[in-house]
Amino acid sequence: MIAKVVVDVPTMQTDKPFSYLIPNEFASLVGIGMRVHVPFGKSNRLMQGFIVDIVSITDAHIGQDEIAVKTLKSISEVLDFEPVLNDEQLELAGAMRQTVFAYKISILKAMLPNLLNSSYDKVLTTTDLTIANRYFDGKKGKRFSSLDKQAQALMMKLHRDGKIKLSYIAESKAAIKVVKRVSLVDIDLLNDLELTARATKRLELKQFLQAHLAGDDWSYTELVAMFSREVIKFFISKNILKLTEIEVSRAKDYFEKVTPDDHKVLNPEQMVAYQAITQSQDKTFLLEGVTGSGKTEIYLQVIAHAISQGKTAIMLVPEISLTPLMTNRFIARFGDHVAIMHSGLSDGEKYDEWRKIVAGQAKVVVGARSAIFAPLKNIGIIIIDEEHETSYKQDSNPRYHARDVAIWRAKYHGASLVLGSATPSLETRARAQKGVYQLLRLTHRANSDAQLPVIKLLDMRQHLTDQSGSFSKLMLDKISEKLAKHEQVVLMLNRRGYSSFIMCRDCGFVPDCPNCDISLTLHMDTKTLNCHYCGRTQPIPYRCPNCESSQIRYYGSGTQKVEAELLDLFPDARILRMDVDTTKKKGAHERILSAFGSGEADILLGTQMIAKGLDFPNVTLVGVINADTALNLPDFRSSERTFQLLTQVAGRAGRAQKKGEVLIQTFNPDHYAIQLAGTQNYEAFYKQEMEFRRKLNYPPYFFTVQLVISHQDEAVAVKKSYEVMALLQEQLSDQARLLGPIPKPISRTHNLYHYQLLIKYRFEPGLEKALNTVLDMTQARENKALRIMIDNEPQNFM
Repeated sequence: MIAKVVVDVPTMQTDKPFSYLIPNEFASLVGIGMRVHVPFGKSNRLMQGFIVDIVSITDAHIGQDEIAVKTLKSISEVLDFEPVLNDEQLELAGAMRQTVFAYKISILKAMLPNLLNSSYDKVLTTTDLTIANRYFDGKKGKRFSSLDKQAQALMMKLHRDGKIKLSYIAESKAAIKVVKRVSLVDIDLLNDLELTARATKRLELKQFLQAHLAGDDWSYTELVAMFSREVIKFFISKNILKLTEIEVSRAKDYFEKVTPDDHKVLNPEQMVAYQAITQSQDKTFLLEGVTGSGKTEIYLQVIAHAISQGKTAIMLVPEISLTPLMTNRFIARFGDHVAIMHSGLSDGEKYDEWRKIVAGQAKVVVGARSAIFAPLKNIGIIIIDEEHETSYKQDSNPRYHARDVAIWRAKYHGASLVLGSATPSLETRARAQKGVYQLLRLTHRANSDAQLPVIKLLDMRQHLTDQSGSFSKLMLDKISEKLAKHEQVVLMLNRRGYSSFIMCRDCGFVPDCPNCDISLTLHMDTKTLNCHYCGRTQPIPYRCPNCESSQIRYYGSGTQKVEAELLDLFPDARILRMDVDTTKKKGAHERILSAFGSGEADILLGTQMIAKGLDFPNVTLVGVINADTALNLPDFRSSERTFQLLTQVAGRAGRAQKKGEVLIQTFNPDHYAIQLAGTQNYEAFYKQEMEFRRKLNYPPYFFTVQLVISHQDEAVAVKKSYEVMALLQEQLSDQARLLGPIPKPISRTHNLYHYQLLIKYRFEPGLEKALNTVLDMTQARENKALRIMIDNEPQNFM
């Protein structure tokens, strides 16, 4: 038998499966969807691959050609007892390959937890005792990765001289976490055990066990700490104690601190939505509900209905800041039937949750974008909350949109799909308008005492005279008023760091990142200038590197600087800051939100991660420090993003009995996106923005594909961009509109120059073939240093 294997070759990818002989000892063990290690290339380097088909030699058209059979390599190692990819996932990978324009291996790997990707190394061996003693600590071999760069260079020279041998190894990183438990096997043997007075530790353990006969078992680690490993081993050898390894979930902490919760009574609007969803099959719904309208309770009850029908459910939330809040609500309702899948988990925790799903123990999967690949069987409902969020689109290979995968999986299972949002994306709302999706509306807040907040726009052109740093006088007065009443305040500034940039006032010099065409951002807590694109950091200069002047000044405000201003203005206020810098550590999101929710802080200051999902009854003021951050970006969705963000953050105020207020500081108070966010008028915004999109032939009236061509040499990037342009013009129809090539708005990052092309089209039968031809350009040897990114329906152009 022959296995068709898609091999994970990072440098030269291909969709072509390679044929490998299945050794006789594996013949009854291998299956489609399993991982294997196979020798690849001239060096027979071991690589991980996935079996996508198994055929007989006859079916493989090799027939009786013994020479061809003999030249086939054999599978070296089978990594799984059961397939890690099921039939649905393999079929889904084939469907995605036609729309995401990434090689199949990237798609298959995206469906699995990181621990199922092998690690690779080289092993150096020698029979020369002198070399073994000098370089290998007297051993015959050593791992290449354990050496420093100088030693690696020396080993390469010794290998070239034939003094050492090199072989490749590949290892699966998958590991199950176990705890060791010790139990008492035989009380009579314990009582009959004779020990000398000198064996003090053994005597202590005997007395301990005799005093704790009622205990079932003990932690091996704790017993070792109390007595010693040798003493425990002695009692095990006498058959008095037994050592057992018990598998444990690394994600168990998420489940232990949640209080169970019962379902709430739905109001009439919620009940209409619930009945529409539960009484249908294989249908897509847009649940459009104002902030605080109780969409989550509908989700919970719809999922409970699916489980009662013997089915399973996937619940997607847009980003990690929402996940702790959302997962707690789902665990409170469904307990151990929930599996969590998001980037806040460690690789080990993700692996354990994935195994829980595979084993059929999970009925509900709650997570971020990648949770859409959860290997659930018999799915009855898929829900995407805050469906308008751009984080549902992966920004690296494979560039899939979770909504597209959800539509495919819902159809495969005959399940319903619910897209929920207070501010749906224009593409989704347009489909609902045309009847492709069924529109369900929630127009009132679920809590009858909670009213939508009063929103006021502050024209900062008029407030400049009374401005104190980042704040207008009215904003400061309102913060003081809320603090005096012991109410809480949420402040949003969509820019992290201390200030946007630093500049020399004498010569105008601004420190830029040497790898990217962008100024460095000042971070005062680390006393560094940081690039938010490539991660470069450098010390803050106290003299201008250009003219030696000491007139270095900070311009613009980030969350760190605003926090410092608030502490100066309100020294008694307790302030929590929530941005990428304060949430780097595991569990930081949950700790910050829990502290704010329990009243340990008066002000929560953060970036857009605080705009969604927060539900704190004591928050009565929301302040947006600068509403214009995203408004003037070179992206046709900038107005939509601004409207959505302002509407979402405004919805954090007044969610209980206390009345909410929202203050939005802006330099563009007449812009329709800000005006309509001020009145929470989605319908008017949708109408006006759709007219703008129609005139300029943008989505949802046209489809778009973005191609970004990158190279270290700008001249090569330009030349290759025009080659791609010519190829597309040759293969696409006259109906397709090609824009570019032009430099990207930030034209250089990571020492690469970026040029972009945009294809706009309505119906283009030759598109898939043309884009696959472009994709294959990257695999040609002469284009080794060239990168081409193909993004179907791009979500941003920066």
